[in-house]
Amino acid sequence: MTLVTASSAVGAPAAVLFDRDGTLVRDVPYNGDPEQVMVMPTARAALGLLRARGIRIGVVTNQSGVARGLITPMQVAAVNARVDALLGPFEVWAVCEHGPGDGCDCRKPAPGLVLRAARELGVAASSVVVIGDIGADVSAALAAGARAVLVPTPETRPEEVGAAPVVARTLLAAVSAALGSEVPA
Repeated sequence: MTLVTASSAVGAPAAVLFDRDGTLVRDVPYNGDPEQVMVMPTARAALGLLRARGIRIGVVTNQSGVARGLITPMQVAAVNARVDALLGPFEVWAVCEHGPGDGCDCRKPAPGLVLRAARELGVAASSVVVIGDIGADVSAALAAGARAVLVPTPETRPEEVGAAPVVARTLLAAVSAALGSEVPA
């Protein structure tokens, strides 16, 4: 594990992909209600920093509540639209609506969402940084050949923190690491 510092960063990426729940917005399990969307601390500043530097941004998110019958694709789209209204626009949304046992190649920790988003942005996966709050986000990034930064929450397991190549305390610090600079967060 590397704690974020300017010296630990490798340089500016072509794109940064964010996990949605627990990273950009508070995690509300199987959220189908746009009114429950609450922005995470430093999210606006982090995204503003990327936009100011012309870095492309997107979202990669597992939404297994669809496969489980707990939410509909329309509800997922409504929540995503609310996130976009509060923090966007995002250039790409890559969503996996499969369940854990469905065997798809898109559900994180598989690399499919990261590869799809990179392809839609027209960038190599190796020039992407994925920022998320759990080990599946990190594993998906690494499996796709991208870099990863973990921003732990109280729900993040200690072994996920220990296994992450880069850990940041805030979303702004994670973006700073992705850009190869140190920004107070």
